[in-house]
Amino acid sequence: MLKLPKLRVAACVLTWAGLASAQTVERPRPTAPTHVDYPDAGQGDATVELELTLDDRGTVTAVKVVSGAEPFASTARAAARTWRFSPAKKDGQAVSAIIPFQVRFKAPVVVQTPEEEPPAVVAPRAPTPEAKPLEVVVRGKRLAPEVKSFSRAEVRQLPGTFGDPFRAIEALPGVTPIASGVPFFYVRGAPPGNVGYYLDGVRVPYLYHIGLGPSVVQPGMVERVDLYPGGYPARFGRFAGGIVSGETTAPRSDLHGEGNLRVFDVGGFVEGGFANGRGTVLLGGRYSYTAAILSLIAGDVALDYRDYQARLSYDLTPRDHVSVFSFGSYDLLGERKNEVLDVLFGSEFYRADLRYDHDFGTDSTVRYAVTLGFDQTRIAQQRNGLDRMVASRVEVRHRVDEDLTVRGGADVTLDVFGSTELAYDDPVDPEVKRRNDLFPERRDLALGGWLDAIVQVTPDIEVTPGLRLDLYSSGGAARVGVDPRIAARFRVTDDFRIVHAYGIAHQPPSFIIPVPGLVPGTLDQGLQTSFQTSAGVEVDLPEETMLSATAFHNAFFDMTDTLSGSSGEIDLTEKDRSMGSATGLELMIRRSLTKKLGGFLSYTLSRSIRSSGREQFPSAFDRTHVANAAVAYDLGKRWRAGTRLVFYTGTPKTSPQNGLIVAPRPRHPERSPAFYRLDLRLEKRWRLGERAWISGVLEVLNATLHKETFASYSGGADQEIGPVTIPSLGVEAGF
Repeated sequence: MLKLPKLRVAACVLTWAGLASAQTVERPRPTAPTHVDYPDAGQGDATVELELTLDDRGTVTAVKVVSGAEPFASTARAAARTWRFSPAKKDGQAVSAIIPFQVRFKAPVVVQTPEEEPPAVVAPRAPTPEAKPLEVVVRGKRLAPEVKSFSRAEVRQLPGTFGDPFRAIEALPGVTPIASGVPFFYVRGAPPGNVGYYLDGVRVPYLYHIGLGPSVVQPGMVERVDLYPGGYPARFGRFAGGIVSGETTAPRSDLHGEGNLRVFDVGGFVEGGFANGRGTVLLGGRYSYTAAILSLIAGDVALDYRDYQARLSYDLTPRDHVSVFSFGSYDLLGERKNEVLDVLFGSEFYRADLRYDHDFGTDSTVRYAVTLGFDQTRIAQQRNGLDRMVASRVEVRHRVDEDLTVRGGADVTLDVFGSTELAYDDPVDPEVKRRNDLFPERRDLALGGWLDAIVQVTPDIEVTPGLRLDLYSSGGAARVGVDPRIAARFRVTDDFRIVHAYGIAHQPPSFIIPVPGLVPGTLDQGLQTSFQTSAGVEVDLPEETMLSATAFHNAFFDMTDTLSGSSGEIDLTEKDRSMGSATGLELMIRRSLTKKLGGFLSYTLSRSIRSSGREQFPSAFDRTHVANAAVAYDLGKRWRAGTRLVFYTGTPKTSPQNGLIVAPRPRHPERSPAFYRLDLRLEKRWRLGERAWISGVLEVLNATLHKETFASYSGGADQEIGPVTIPSLGVEAGF
C-alpha cells in the first residue's frame, strides 16, 4: 500500500486602499517551486493561511500563521521559510513586502496493489503548481509621525559611517555633534546623557566603541535605526531628550551570514536554522587588533575593543515563539608607564534578553521579556563603578479594526549600583569622600506603565495619543513622572502631509555623557523635565525624492548637564540645576542612497540656551548651523562611489577661571572657528553565485585633513586636535 500525497499551493490577493494610483508596483513571484510535503501525522484535507514578510532581495524573513490547524500549520510555516521570490518593486526600486499565501493540503490517495502482482510503480509526482500571480501591496512597518530613519541598505552607501547604521544618525537634522567622529551628540538641545539608546527594546549605555570605533553590534544584524528627536511613542521613557532605537533583523532559518575584514578590526555573523526551520541560531562578534598595531607605532598606548552577539529562537507552535538575545561590549584605553598599565578609560556592558511572544492573529500580539545586565567602568585608580541590572517588561498590541490599533505595556527595572573596594582607602580623605557621596552603594527602582492608540480619524488624519507613568525610587527618595504624548499626521494631498508631535518627558539625574555603571545618586533633588514640541511638513517630489521641514521648541527644567558651565569642565559634585530651551528649524531633502543616483541634504538652524540664577547663556556645545550633504552614484559594473560633506559652526568660547572670581557668562559670546570635512567611499562588488558576494571597500573619514578646535577661551589661543583622519581599506562578504 503506497500513499501518493497531493496538495495545491495558491496565493491570495491583497489590496490596500492607501496605495497611490501614481505608484507602479511590481509583484513578487516565486523563483522556485513552493513545495510542501503532507505531514505524517496529518489527516484529511486542510488549508493554512500564511502571511509572508519578504525583504528587498525576495528572501522570506518572517512567516506568520493567520489560520490553520496542526500539524499542517507548522509544516507550512517551516516550508515557507525556504521559499525564494523575486523582490517586490515600487517605481522600479526593490522594496520589502508583506504578502498573504494560502497552502491547501489534500489527503493522500491510497493505491491498492495486487498481492501476486509485482509492486506497483509509483508515477512521478506532478510538480507543485506555481503560485497564482500575486497582486501585492508593498508595505512595511508604519513609522511614528516624528521619526527619522535610515535603512540598512542606505547606510552601506553613506561615506564616513564605515557601514555602521548607528553612525548614520549624526547625519540627520536635529543632531548636533560634540566633535567630528565622536559618537556622542546633542539632539534638539538635549545632551548625550539625556538621549536614550535601545537595541530591540533593550536599554544600553552606548552604541559605539572607543577611539572612533564601530558600533557595538554587527551592521548586518541591524534592519533599521530610528531617531525620535522628540514627542516619541509612549513605550519609550525615562529620558528627557531624544531616543535612538535599533531593530535587528528577524530570525531566518536559511544559512546566511556577513563579515568584514579591515585594517583595524575583523567582524561578522552567521545564522542558520534547526528542527526543520522551527529554530534559529545566530552568532556574531568583532575583534580589534588595534592594540597590536599601536604597539608598533606607539608602544606606550593601549587601545582595545571587542563585542559579541548571540541569538537563539524557537517556535513552540505557529503562534508561540521563545528567544534569547545576548550581546556585550568591551573597551579599553590606557597608557603604559614603567611597564604598568594606567587605565585612562575602561568600560564594558553585557545584556541577556529572554522573550516569549504570542500571536493572537489579526495583528494582535503580546510579548513578555526579562533582561539581565551588567555594566562596569573604571572611575579611579584600581576602582570600578558597577551596575547589576534586572528588568522585565510586557508589551501588548491589538488591532481593533482598520481604524484603531491599541498598544500598551508595563516595565520594571532594578539597578544595583556599587564599586570595587580599594585595599587602602581612607574614608576621611576629601577626594575619597567626594567620590563616595556621588556614587553611593544603592538600589534604584523604576516602575512604569504606558498606553497609546493609533487612531485613523479619517482616511487623511491619523492621531496617536499616549500616556506614560513612571515611579522612581533611589536612596530613600521617590519621584513620579507623568508623561503625556500626542502625535498626528494630516494628509492634505497624496504628496503633501503635515506632521505634529508634542510630549513631556522625565528623567532621573544623569551626566552629560552616558557611562556604564555611573549614575548620580541625587534623585532627592528631583527629576529632569522636558517639554517637547514640533510641527512640520513632508512633501513628495518627483523622482522619488522627499522634502521635510520641521520647526521645534524644547523647554528644559532641572537639568544636570554640568558642561553648561563657563569652564566647560565636568564638576561631578555640582548640585546646581539649570533651565534652558532649544529652538530651531530642520530641513531635509532626500533620495534613497540605493538608487543609481541618490543622496540627501540635511540642515539644522538652532539655538540652545541655558540659564542659572540670573545668568542666561548658550549651552557649551551650541552650534548655530549644522549641515550634511551626501551623494552616491552607481558607476556601472558593480562599482559604486560616494562622498559626503559635513559642516558646522563653532561653539561658544568660555571665560578662563583665574582666581576665586568667576567671570559672568555673556549671552552672545565669541565662538570657535567653524569646521568641515569631506568623506569618501569607493566600492567594487563581485557576485559569487546566486546569493554570495564579496566587496572591496575604500573609505576615508576627513579626507580634507582638516583640524578641529577642541578648546577655545576668550582672549586666548584656540587649542586644536587632529587632523582626525581615518582611512579604511577592507573586504566585505556575505551569502
